[in-house]
Order: sequence, then C-alpha cells, then structure tokens
Amino acid sequence: MNGTHIRLNPGDLLFKQGEPAKCFYVVFEGAIRLTREIGNQEVVLATYDAGTFFGEVPLLAGTLHLASGQAVGECHVYCLHEEEFWQMLMFCPSVRQAVLGFMASRMQELQMLSQQHDKLISLGTLAAGLAHELGNPTAAARRATGQLHDTVNVLHNLSLESIEQHFTSSQLEYLLEIKRKAIEQTAQPCNFDPLVQIDLEDELTDWLESHGVADGWKFVPTLVAAGVNVQQLEVIGEQVSANALSGALTWLEATLAIASVLNVLDQGVTRISELVNAVKAYSYMDQSPLKEITVHEGIENTLTILSYKLRKHRIQVMREYEQKLPTIEAYGSALNQVWTNLIDNAIDALGEGGTIWVRTSSAQDCITVEIADNGPGIPPEIQSRIFDPFFTTKGIGVGTGLGLEIAYRIVVGQHSGEIRCFSKPGDTRFQVTIPIRPFQEMNKGKSEAALT
Repeated sequence: MNGTHIRLNPGDLLFKQGEPAKCFYVVFEGAIRLTREIGNQEVVLATYDAGTFFGEVPLLAGTLHLASGQAVGECHVYCLHEEEFWQMLMFCPSVRQAVLGFMASRMQELQMLSQQHDKLISLGTLAAGLAHELGNPTAAARRATGQLHDTVNVLHNLSLESIEQHFTSSQLEYLLEIKRKAIEQTAQPCNFDPLVQIDLEDELTDWLESHGVADGWKFVPTLVAAGVNVQQLEVIGEQVSANALSGALTWLEATLAIASVLNVLDQGVTRISELVNAVKAYSYMDQSPLKEITVHEGIENTLTILSYKLRKHRIQVMREYEQKLPTIEAYGSALNQVWTNLIDNAIDALGEGGTIWVRTSSAQDCITVEIADNGPGIPPEIQSRIFDPFFTTKGIGVGTGLGLEIAYRIVVGQHSGEIRCFSKPGDTRFQVTIPIRPFQEMNKGKSEAALT
C-alpha cells in the first residue's frame, strides 16, 4: 500500500477547516495540532504526536474537515489517500477495528467539547454583559460616596460650632483628637472579645450616669466600638457641665456613627467594583483569546469570584507565589476555567474549614501552578480515573464529572501542558505545568510565511 510522505515546517497547514477530506494521516515525527473555529474563536481540539493517526472521522463520516491541522515544529507525516484508506480498512480487520473505535470516541469528544465551549462562551458573554451593566451604577455610587464625604465634612464643621463655646481651646483640641483616633478605629474590624466589650460598655455607662449624662447608654455601643474609653472622657468631664458633656458626646457619637456608615458604604462600593473588574478580567472581556497573560492575575481573579464560597466554608487560602513568574502565551479565559475547577473541587473536598495552598514556580521553558488542600484525599483505587469524562466522586446531582476532564483538555490539548494529581489523606495536590511559549514555533512559521 503506497502512501505519500509529507514534511512540514513549523506553522505549515496540513489542511484547513471546511476543505474536502481526502487523506488519512500518521505522524512519524513532530506533532500536528488540530484547531476549530467556534463562535469566532480558535479552539485547540487536540495535538497528535509521533506514533498517532488522525483524519479518519471526516473520511468515514463523509464530511468536510471539521478542524484545521497545523504543524508544531518540524513534522514528518505519512499520508494515505482516500482510496488507499478504504483498501486498508477492507483488507486489515485489526486496523479497521482500531480506526472505527477511535472514530467513535473522537466524535463523542468533539461533540462534548463543542457543546461545552458554546456554554462557556454564553456564560462569558453573560458575565461580560453583566459586568458592563454594573460598571455604570457602580461608578455612580462611588462618585456619590465621595460627594457624601464632602457634605458630611461641611455639616461636621457647622455642628461643631454649637458645642465649641462650652470648651476651652485645649479641651476642644483634645475632643477633636479623640474623634480623629475614633474614626481611624471605625475603619478597622472590631477585634474585641464579646465579654471584654460588655465590660467596657458597662464601665462607660456607669461613668456617664455618675456625670449626670441623661440617656448616656445610647452612646455607649458606638463609643466603645470606636475605642473611646473612660480615661479619655475623664480629661474633659472634670471641667465642663453635664449639659455641655452630653452635647459633646451626642456630637461625637453622631459623627462616629456617620463615619462608620460611610466606611461600610465605601467598602461595599469598593467590593462591587472589585467584583466587576474581576469578572471582566476573568472572562477576558473585549480581548483576543490567545495573548500574553500573567498567571497570578488569573488566579487572583478566580479567588475573587470564589471568595464568597471560601468565606462561607471558613477555608483559608495560602499563597506561595514565585515573585517574578514569567508571562505566558495562553488562552486566558480557558486557564481561568482550570483554576476555577481545581479550586472549587478543593473547596468541596474540604467541606467546613481547612486550608488551600496556591503555589507557582517556573523552570527554563515552563511554569507550574499547584493547587493543594489538606482534605481527606482521593482514594488510590480511583485516582487513575479522575480525568475521565463523567467520572465524579461527588453525590448524584452535585457533580457532573466534567470539571477535571475539561481542565485536562485545556491544559494538555490546548496548551501542550501537563496536569497531574498526587493525593493522600491530608495532602492532595494538582500540578499544572504549561509551556511559556507553547505556540512559538507555530507563530514563527506564520511570520516567516508572511515575509515570503
């Protein structure tokens, strides 16, 4: 059976998506990457290395090429034309059985990948649209918060005039210093032990009653939360009347309450803004799918998206990042899907409490991201199956069995990388290794072809 030997340079096209299928291919040297345009994006379906074959699907199905084949590095491919391919199937039953078996699985994989990618595109479009729509009201809320700060400062100065006549300049200066420190305290989370806080509130209530301040108990929670204590008020209370002290505390409590509300508003608006930016970055809104990316940014955006679930389950995240991790050429939104699946699986494995470690490192031509947790681990007897489609360790209706399979396809199929799992009780680690420039040779070939 006579075939044709084809030698390709990096980036050379073996065939294009939509062209008539005429050959069956066997890779002798190098590798051929199959890419398919789905939703105006180029998606890597598979990479066939030396010793593998492909091209049987369109020949047997009688369709056009479902994807484009492009050389990765220097390639040597053996080509059987359609007539020779059919003769091989007719006279070689063992080959026929192998080819038909591979065709069935590849058709299933192609259909699954197309459906999953369509869903991801839809979700990405929805997320990007929501982020865009939330952007304007978030910006308006941020501007309104700034204007409210300015207005409150004006009211503060006006209200101060009503009490300053009852104090000496040194007392007034001391009162303003108490206010300044208290406002700084309101911006920090309250770390008081509940029992300690109750004791401080009782002490301050007793002091106010002893100094004739009516309804002083109303001021106490806000003052204690802001760090105001009896010793500070003693400096002022000894030299002013009860009415003057009551007016000063009313002013101070109102000022601190407003500052606390403004701080909560600031934090809320900032958090919304961070989430909007994270969704935009996570979905790589308005950006080409293949680009230079910073892996740490993608991981941080993923952690932001999952922050609610992490807090809900009281899970701590430890970051062990290489300080100068190289940028890589990759499909950013696809890699974010990998980090999402791995971290989300770790959260589910931990249940309540526990720790997740996110580690990064680099070698000469690749980077490694490790997602680890101290959960119960994956039983040894099923570790070899965790990347299989539809295999899941979760309960019925909880897991689809596609998360790790999708991660495997993205890392291995799209980026020519590796994903491995090491697991024992208390230490489960998923290691993702990705070449820094997985498409460099192909792009080099494109550039050289353009110049000629």
